[in-house]
Amino acid sequence: MNMNKNDISQLSWPENQLLPAIVQHAISGKVLMQGYMNPLALTQTLNSKKVTFYSRSKARLWTKGESSGHTLDLVSLDIDCDADSILVLAIPNGPTCHVGTESCWHDNSANSPQLAFLYELEQVIQSREGAEPSSSYTASLFAKGVKRIAQKVGEEGVESALAAMAGDKAELANEAADLIFHLLVLLRSQQLELNDVVRVLQQRHNTAKT
Repeated sequence: MNMNKNDISQLSWPENQLLPAIVQHAISGKVLMQGYMNPLALTQTLNSKKVTFYSRSKARLWTKGESSGHTLDLVSLDIDCDADSILVLAIPNGPTCHVGTESCWHDNSANSPQLAFLYELEQVIQSREGAEPSSSYTASLFAKGVKRIAQKVGEEGVESALAAMAGDKAELANEAADLIFHLLVLLRSQQLELNDVVRVLQQRHNTAKT
């Protein structure tokens, strides 16, 4: 269930009033960290929209990033079926781990859902925008403008369709990869993200069910 302030008393609080809280990147799905929340930390998180824990070492409330500035912007809170653990979906502002890594699980390859790579690719594409055209293929596309980027999306779409019609699965996968890449570049050129497209798909799906 998606939590609100009225649900706090319904949680199965143990004697020490601390429940584990797992923080997950709201877009990529990566698990970022685990902390502990008591009722006050949970209330402050809901009120401030900044993820706040109870620090066992400091024996006080602790808002993630209060010293480093690497806060976690709350997207949603959920509880498990036993109401004794909390799932936090958040957008990080900088690295989450105190050692400077994105996640407290440092082996990102083991901690990355496959589709999370699309989010990582978006970040790389964004970093190329405005860069010297000779520095990368992506930067050269941005320099050529939306007309050329859109043309590449059209070309790769046709090539994907032709590969499917020919029954060449390997070529289809290759051309589809080119299509998705260029589509991400096109979206970025218009200040859009893949997440904007996903929201439209979700809205259509929800409408179809009603």
